[in-house]
Amino acid sequence: MPISAEPVSLADVMRDCQAIMESQAQQHGIRITFPQVDSTWFVHADQTRVKQVLINLLSNAIKYNCAQGTVEVKCTASTLERIRVSIRDTGAGLSPEELAQLFQPFNRLRQEAGNEEGTGIGLVVAKQLVELMGGEIGVESTVGMGSVFWFELTSAAAPQLAVEVVKTKAPAEAQVPKGAPLRALLYVEDNPANLKLVEQIIARRPDLRLLTAVNGHLGIEVARASQPEVILMDINLPDINGFEVLRILREDPATAHIPIVALSANAMPPDIEKGLEAGFFRYLTKPIKIMEFMDMLHVTLDFAAKGLASASEAGRLP
Repeated sequence: MPISAEPVSLADVMRDCQAIMESQAQQHGIRITFPQVDSTWFVHADQTRVKQVLINLLSNAIKYNCAQGTVEVKCTASTLERIRVSIRDTGAGLSPEELAQLFQPFNRLRQEAGNEEGTGIGLVVAKQLVELMGGEIGVESTVGMGSVFWFELTSAAAPQLAVEVVKTKAPAEAQVPKGAPLRALLYVEDNPANLKLVEQIIARRPDLRLLTAVNGHLGIEVARASQPEVILMDINLPDINGFEVLRILREDPATAHIPIVALSANAMPPDIEKGLEAGFFRYLTKPIKIMEFMDMLHVTLDFAAKGLASASEAGRLP
C-alpha cells in the first residue's frame, strides 16, 4: 500500500471523521463523542490512511455496541514521542481467547451469523496501515464491560516552510510586473496543513489566485471548469492517485495543455524519476522549499503562457 508520511493534524482528522461517522451512529442509536484536540498536535503519518484506520475502528464500535450504547474517542500523549487515539465502546466485550484471535483475517468472532455485514479483514488492514506508518495498534477488553481499541503514532511538529524562507515578502513580490493579469493555480491536496502553507506562499504573488481540490475527481472537475494556468498535484489522494489524475487531464483536449507539477512527500530518487517519466512538468518534494517553489512558479507560468499562445494560434483554444 502506498504511504505518504508527513505531518498530519489530528484536529483535522477528528473533525473530518466526526462529520462522516455521526450519522451512522445516530442510525444505530449510539451516542458518539469526539475530543477537542489541541491544534498543535500533529503525527507523522499519511492523512488518508489515518482516516481509514479511525473510521474502521469507529464503524466497528458503533455496529457491535449495545442498544443505546456510547462510543468515546480520546487523544492522549502516551509518551513524549507518541500520541494515542483510543475508541471506547459499551459493547459485549471480548474474552482473552477472542482477543488472541482478533487480528486474524476472516475471523469475525461470533459475528458470522449476525445481522451486521463484514468481511473480517478490516482490523487486519488497520493493523497493517498503522504499522506501515511506524505505529502500534491494540485493544483492551472485558466481557460485559466493552472494549477500548487504540493506536499510537509518532508525534510530529506542525509543517513549516523549509529554512531558506525569504525573510520578507518584498523580494518575491518584486518579480511580479505591476498590473500583471490575474492567473489561477489549482492545488489538488487533501492535507489542510499543506493547503495552508501553499496559501501563504501564493500570498506573495498578487498576480495569482489559488484554487483548491481535496481529491482527484474534484481536481479534474475544477481543472476542466476553471482552466488554471498551473496545477499542483499531491500523489497520494483519498480517491484516485495523482498519476491517474495526470493521465485523465492529459487525455482531455481541454486540459492537455496545462502544466502539472507534482508536490509530494514521496521524496526518494525513484519516486521523482517515476513522476517525471509519467509526464509531470516538475516534481517538488515536501517539506516545501520556498525558493525552489517560487522558481518553479516562474518557470511553469512562463511555459503556460507560451503554450496558451501557441494553442490559441493553432485554433485549439478559443
